[in-house]
Amino acid sequence: MVAQGFTVDLDKPLAFQVGHLGEAYDEWVHQPIVTKEGPRFFQSDFWEFLTLTVWWAVPVIWLPVVAWCISMSVSMGCSLPEVVSMAALGIFIWTFIEYCLHRFLFHMKTKSYWGNTAHYLIHGYHHKHPMDHLRLVFPPALTAIMCFPLWNLAQLIATPSTAPALFGGGLFGYVMYDITHYYLHHANPSTPVTKNLKKSHLNHHFRIQDKGYGVTSSLWDIVFGTLPTKKALKREQQKY
Repeated sequence: MVAQGFTVDLDKPLAFQVGHLGEAYDEWVHQPIVTKEGPRFFQSDFWEFLTLTVWWAVPVIWLPVVAWCISMSVSMGCSLPEVVSMAALGIFIWTFIEYCLHRFLFHMKTKSYWGNTAHYLIHGYHHKHPMDHLRLVFPPALTAIMCFPLWNLAQLIATPSTAPALFGGGLFGYVMYDITHYYLHHANPSTPVTKNLKKSHLNHHFRIQDKGYGVTSSLWDIVFGTLPTKKALKREQQKY
């Protein structure tokens, strides 16, 4: 854990250490440590608590919000076909947002102190400690912040009566994303679809980390050419 003369002490809070790695941060963060228990981020117990989330908190907190949004559109006179179609559109839009966030924000290249620190807290920690079971889903506070621009987007592209259903669909897509993400890391899939999703996601973590950004679907990886080829995967496997 030494880079550019700086040693990362895994027994101390990491959040304000990793910035010192500079240009070596990207290589360091993509060398995973596979343990179920993750490191400590902050010295403060309060800030540390905000980084920890059990997986079931996501559906418990956000599915009632999804139901409330759907009910708002119904109460404003939307028919069942309108509500279903707008919710489905919201789910579809979320898959694109999921892909873009993962590819362009979660995998941004940084080398400055604060850039490395921010990236580590956003997503870098997940690649360093991919099996940390309390940091696999979004903390509720972060999701709440994310909801504001998503709600504004829904209002921008939908009518006042259909915007809640559109937003509810997008929020449901997010819930499925986080639950799926946890499932792929800690469960043993039994169906061909879920087995392929897990294989793709583990390839992203342990073989080709700049490909395979979709978690719930490979659709946008196919569209934008970021789905790893069998040849590339075989080449990476031969390195080990």
